[in-house]
Amino acid sequence: MPLLPARMVNEYQYCPRLAYLEWVQGEWADSADTVEGRHKHKRVDAAAGALPEPGAEEAGESIHARSVTISSARLGLIAKIDLVEGSGDAVTPVDYKRGKRPHVPTGAYDPERVQLCIQGMLLEEHGYQVAEGVLYFVEGKERVRVLFDDELRALTRNAVDGLRLIAVGGQIPAPLENSPKCPRCSLVGICLPDEVNFFRREQESPRPLAVGRDESMPMYVQANRAKVSKSGETLEVSVEDKVMNHARITEVSQLVVMGNVYITTPCLQELMSRGIPVTWMSYGGWFMGHTIGTGHKNVELRTAQYRASFDERRCLALAKGLVEAKILNGRTLLRRNWRPEEKPEALLDAMKHDAEAAKRTKALAELLGVEGSAAARYFGAFANLIKPGDTASAELAFDFNARNRRPPTDPVNALLSFSYSLLVRTFAVTLAAVGFDPYRGYYHQPRYGRPALALDLMEPFRSLIADSAVLMAINNGEVRPSDFVRSGRAVALAPDGRKRFIAGFERRMSQEITHPLFGYRVSYRRLIEIQARLLGRHLLGEIEEYPNLVTSRQNR
Repeated sequence: MPLLPARMVNEYQYCPRLAYLEWVQGEWADSADTVEGRHKHKRVDAAAGALPEPGAEEAGESIHARSVTISSARLGLIAKIDLVEGSGDAVTPVDYKRGKRPHVPTGAYDPERVQLCIQGMLLEEHGYQVAEGVLYFVEGKERVRVLFDDELRALTRNAVDGLRLIAVGGQIPAPLENSPKCPRCSLVGICLPDEVNFFRREQESPRPLAVGRDESMPMYVQANRAKVSKSGETLEVSVEDKVMNHARITEVSQLVVMGNVYITTPCLQELMSRGIPVTWMSYGGWFMGHTIGTGHKNVELRTAQYRASFDERRCLALAKGLVEAKILNGRTLLRRNWRPEEKPEALLDAMKHDAEAAKRTKALAELLGVEGSAAARYFGAFANLIKPGDTASAELAFDFNARNRRPPTDPVNALLSFSYSLLVRTFAVTLAAVGFDPYRGYYHQPRYGRPALALDLMEPFRSLIADSAVLMAINNGEVRPSDFVRSGRAVALAPDGRKRFIAGFERRMSQEITHPLFGYRVSYRRLIEIQARLLGRHLLGEIEEYPNLVTSRQNR
């Protein structure tokens, strides 16, 4: 087993589940507290002074060494000590903490005391005499002495052994229940403690996710022969050496390039180092793949994903839930956006029966038949959702008779195909960021170059995001028939129309809804990540069933 960092033992003492997520599964997310903590540590993180060998210093000569990394193979521990001070063989580790000291009998909380004790144990292992340590609280500018007595050493050894045990056992600890620690935890959006407990124990609705709002957005580049380069903290887009646009890197969540676009090597390296994925699409809008850095470290999650994908019963169970949710959400879109005066009661009843039939299927082939039947009903009525327009003078009009693709032969189908491509890109990038392999699915079977899992999870979201974005673009006049071009039988968006549609699609992704199960408001962008993480909780055995998103109460 690799050496345990003292910081991870601190996390274990604070919350075993948090330590497991960070140490074993490689999860990490910033919060205001972690960013502030890094800022407070800037001075002490810069190495200064040297820690001499025990006995090398003359009596009375002081020791003052910053940012000292020390380890022990025998103890199996490693720590980075902010400051070591003392004289001769007697030294004191000093650990910097943001904020003010807590008013508790021990002078500090146990996680911080345990972390400091590990630093003292490591110094002792290297021959120094260490009787106590110091916690320095930056905001309050106070030093708190921590005596390394037998009680604290026993607590520290128990924490070290506990972390080793859960790491070797490969079983994630249960989430805390209604703990005040959770809302401010940086990993609350990954851990989902209230959500997991909601499904496991049917307790009250979860508290709203207390995660920082991410203001970064995808950056699209579609200009032919454009170049994307890095200039300081900015991404610059130029055509023929003329800068056309720019964006600050901190405001970019991912870079999407369409067609013949060149990205410089320094720019690509910077994006990978910051964990910002690059999505590659053809000029016509086909999703081709994405580039990331070293990828997610969560091997446990991918192992569980692969194991379930070879189990026919689990594949069918997951696929039935996905198709049922897809049909019900499509039914909701038809009911809410129906334009004729006469309501489609017979159609809605038929789709409700299709959803019930999906739950009763015994094989994937049978499920495909049910989905195909429901899709025929859905797209057969889709024209009734489109606002009539004056298209007498237009060569291409928003007339929709049936779904067609490869290539789409009319503007509505061109918009649907492009919107689905944007959605599958979103799911593929999110799944990879969470730790999944987007190419190994359950309903969509593996095939070369097809992100099967992304296609699986996007099924319930097709009508909610992609089809809704198409309807809003047409009915609000954001995209007009004149924004399309025809080549042979194929119809595609022109560059200006594509730019406006992408803006509308991203607005839909940012739109907030009230979660039908959890009760708090969340954007579709965040909701996709929540669903991906809930699938992980299901595959890892924390919740019995994967909870598909069904928006309308009338469907449940």
